[in-house]
Amino acid sequence: MLLTISTTHQPATDLGYLLHKNPANLQMEALSFGKAYVFYPDASVEFCAAALLLEIDPVALVRGRGPAGEGGQLEQYVNDRPYAANSFLSVAMGRILSTAMSGRSKDRPELAETAIPLTAHLPVIAARGGEDLVKRLFEPLGYTVETQGSQLDDKFPEWGASPYVALTITGIVRLQDLLTHLYVLIPVLDNEKHYWVANDEIEKLLKRGEGWLGAHPEKDLIVSRYLKRQRSLTREALSRLLAEDTPSDEGDEIPSVESPAIERTPSLHDQRLQAVLSVIRDTGAKRVVDLGCGEGKLLKLLLSEKQFDTILGMDVSWRSLETAKERLRLDGLTERQRGRIELIQGSLTYRDQRLNGFEAAAIVEVIEHLDAARLATFERIVFEFARPTHVVLTTPNAEYNTVFETLPAGEFRHGDHRFEWKRPEFEGWANGVAERFGYGVRFEPVGPVDAERGAPTQMAVFTQREVAA
Repeated sequence: MLLTISTTHQPATDLGYLLHKNPANLQMEALSFGKAYVFYPDASVEFCAAALLLEIDPVALVRGRGPAGEGGQLEQYVNDRPYAANSFLSVAMGRILSTAMSGRSKDRPELAETAIPLTAHLPVIAARGGEDLVKRLFEPLGYTVETQGSQLDDKFPEWGASPYVALTITGIVRLQDLLTHLYVLIPVLDNEKHYWVANDEIEKLLKRGEGWLGAHPEKDLIVSRYLKRQRSLTREALSRLLAEDTPSDEGDEIPSVESPAIERTPSLHDQRLQAVLSVIRDTGAKRVVDLGCGEGKLLKLLLSEKQFDTILGMDVSWRSLETAKERLRLDGLTERQRGRIELIQGSLTYRDQRLNGFEAAAIVEVIEHLDAARLATFERIVFEFARPTHVVLTTPNAEYNTVFETLPAGEFRHGDHRFEWKRPEFEGWANGVAERFGYGVRFEPVGPVDAERGAPTQMAVFTQREVAA
């Protein structure tokens, strides 16, 4: 079985530092089920490809175990494991690429945290569920997916499609993320594992699925298949995912200047929501999505406007969605009103087809909670894949922070913020996004405007160019 990972990031040979494997050497490691080799078919400044090749010995796997019923002995010796044994590949990755999967790189630490163009190719992989399942698993993670299937036998088309496909996924991601996605999803595609699954598999799944599995639209299927459909293990894993998927700023232990000191002051908070509502209303949109809806404060305003006949609220936190449900009193709405609004769990760093087809999207005080390395993925999810006609996005203005007397110099307004931009930084980013994805953009201040520092909140309004024209 063969897996190749390639990049065009320059110098491309830095892939060797990230994988902790020297492109000049052929490396071999003995495993319980055979041998694994790591080598580089191509290693230049412009393009570098690393290959993990498994040489599986199916005879050694069953030697001394005896037949498994009538005809079982032959089945043990004649099977697909040397060519498409998905879980063997996952085990090999965990053994041989463990340091890369952890995101550590002594020689290139900054690159390890950077999203770069990466392509993973498997010439043959078991996909029990077909090409549609492959896309459902990988596309929500922001990958471009290419598959090539075939018939079991061209001479006997009535036998149907083969359960094996050639798979290529491409994305701008951290190498760590690519490897962990493959590690979890490769055996899920096969819907089978070659070894006994016990409680320790839950720990492996949660460790490798941290930060993305809880928000994946197919998480129930992923967890069930990964744990070999054992109901007790599946229930425990899903309950733990739900508990761990609450954002850190939900807890009281995170100090926040903006939340307790400012957000509870109606003027700034209300001005922000009213500014977003006003812009969305002026677009004439009828279908609106609030991405990162939190506890549903903006959703409540949208629901009060008759103009909007379809309203979707999405958030990564199940707890916040439950609070939003109570705030909106969804259970007490009339059937007509209830049909206008829907709440879903999801993440802005994973592709989700449920976000397609909206005329306007609100992203209010969300991007600053994302790791900088995930911004490129966020951009593609929103502006390339979901592609609403209008996007209204707000974020704090770092220049205004000096106005807050209780905020120590150099600190962010919220303990969970990954960054806070000054106005030129925000405008530079937004203009770049607009240029790359075919939007126009304008900027508006929100809140009281200081002559030198600007407003506390900065807002960008994106509109597709063909609409703006």
